[in-house]
Amino acid sequence: MDGSLRRAIPAVHRFTADPDLAAFNAVLGRAAVRAAVQHVLDEARDAAHAVAVPPDDAALKLRILGRLATSETAGLLRVINGTGVILHTNFGRAPLAAAALAAISELGAGYTNLEYDLATGKRGSRYERVAAQLRELTGAQASLVVNNCAAAVVLVLDTFANGREVVVSRGQLVEIGGGFRLPDVLRKTGAKLIEVGTTNKTYASDYREHWSADTAMFMRTHPSNYRVQGFTAEVSAQALAVLAKELDVLSFEDLGSGALVDFAPFGLPHEPTVAQEIAAGLDLVAVSGDKLLGGPQCGIICGRADLIARVRANPLLRALRTDKTTIAALSATLALYLEPERLRELPLVAMLILSSDDLFDRAASLCTALNADSDPPRFRPVRTTSTTGGGTMPTTEIASAGIAVASGENAPDAIAARMCAHRPPVIGRVQDDEFIVDLRTVREDEDADLCAAFMACT
Repeated sequence: MDGSLRRAIPAVHRFTADPDLAAFNAVLGRAAVRAAVQHVLDEARDAAHAVAVPPDDAALKLRILGRLATSETAGLLRVINGTGVILHTNFGRAPLAAAALAAISELGAGYTNLEYDLATGKRGSRYERVAAQLRELTGAQASLVVNNCAAAVVLVLDTFANGREVVVSRGQLVEIGGGFRLPDVLRKTGAKLIEVGTTNKTYASDYREHWSADTAMFMRTHPSNYRVQGFTAEVSAQALAVLAKELDVLSFEDLGSGALVDFAPFGLPHEPTVAQEIAAGLDLVAVSGDKLLGGPQCGIICGRADLIARVRANPLLRALRTDKTTIAALSATLALYLEPERLRELPLVAMLILSSDDLFDRAASLCTALNADSDPPRFRPVRTTSTTGGGTMPTTEIASAGIAVASGENAPDAIAARMCAHRPPVIGRVQDDEFIVDLRTVREDEDADLCAAFMACT
């Protein structure tokens, strides 16, 4: 075949000027868009010898749009979370409060006194910016904020247990997301793990019997995404703190979940709060900022002032410190806790307190609108269950409601794939041969986008 078909493939500029393709310039950059166009056109020219008729401009444009959409997913996109998992790790855990977003916008747009003391005109400390708030909320003498809770644990262990022993119950040797295991973390910090007790039962005597002159600390770990139930025994924070003081070692807890308030009033199981563990006598407690605290990703270490001072002096802190936007968002979040009547401004709390009946009524209303042009009706409101997620309250199910889509000609997995490819993507779950979107984790101002996705993809 001659080169006439190859020459029939349009030039690159015919597509880069197309408004639908040019819309990707702001996300991917002009060079990347041009490269995607060039790649598709080159493929079409290379395949010209095997086809009788070259693809028309519309077909080529669809190929280019598909390639650009795939490239777009490599960056951050807004996602509608219809899974019912409130603190979904894959989706960035806790959505931020409006006050936190406003603080990021205001303080991130210009300069701040991040490390400048306005009273003396000299260099200040970024670590003092939320210290007073945390002191009031936790009762701890001092605190330190780093970039996540795992960093907080590493920093504490490196500061106090490098080359020494850390005693941990076998029932608390956790593996967290991404396959990171506590024993591996301990080894990386140079600490020597001493396992005590059994998977289901550990007593204070186990810690005492394994204490030695080389012991640096007794450590507790929050069982974030699992629970050991039944024939069990564990050493309380208070008992461990008392024993640690008697034997002159440190007591440290990776509390993980980050609860600053008791969630029982919201109908959820009690989670130990930072203030309770500090009051129990533990020397240091580390928590996450983006779990039950409902703030930005960060790790918070609270405890004795002399110990926090030693952690601050660790050169490793330079690699683990947070930036001004994280501190701004955290401070704005903590401010809501200092005014309990404003707690409902936290998206986490707002989602937790939604009644399942109200969610069902909302689902019914949306289904009525969706079924207006559907015969027979394909959408129906359903009762379902949500979870907190993020390694918190793993056995707790929260009554919820959402929208189920009858599979019809499309298998539920196919519907899920189309909803995921939609913009904005909608992520739900497949259950009992239906695709379901749980409305507990869908904001009301996202309902229009949700309905548009349903109409386009089902």
